[in-house]
Amino acid sequence: MQRDLAERAREGDHDAFSAIAAASLGRLYAVACLILRDRDRAQDATQEALVQAWRDIRGLHDPDRLDAWLNRLLVRACYRQVRGERRRTLVELRVMMTAETRVIGPEISVVDRDRLERGFGRLDPEQRAVLVLRHHVGLPLPEVAETLDIPLGTAKSRLHRATAAIRAALEADDRDVSSARERTA
Repeated sequence: MQRDLAERAREGDHDAFSAIAAASLGRLYAVACLILRDRDRAQDATQEALVQAWRDIRGLHDPDRLDAWLNRLLVRACYRQVRGERRRTLVELRVMMTAETRVIGPEISVVDRDRLERGFGRLDPEQRAVLVLRHHVGLPLPEVAETLDIPLGTAKSRLHRATAAIRAALEADDRDVSSARERTA
């Protein structure tokens, strides 16, 4: 069905593309929220990716790879959002993840969820992108590399570094909590 929609959209069928966009919108937005950690910028990146998809749909060579192609457009739009952010001064507020952007299950405690959220927030967008695509979207590492348009070895090293960075952030938080308890005791 998705292949048929993609082929029709490539031929200029607005309704087919609308169906593709409607089916992909929630997933793309959730991925953008996880990468950018800002709902407004995630909305902008999602919209930008879908506009780019409509403009370039004729260039989609393999309709069976539509999701991977949309993911690639989204990640690039997220990167552009981050580059644009570096040019202006922002005040960053920590925002808790919502149900539509939750990566972890409900069985995890609120404390653990908060710790993971803080650790995830310390990663750069490239590290968040590889973690989101691998663990949230569930793509195999070769597809993650293809989506990000990077070599497989680079994807592996980014995933390794991201995992190590989040682990280090969690351990640092644990040390901070332990030393704060010792001072108050």
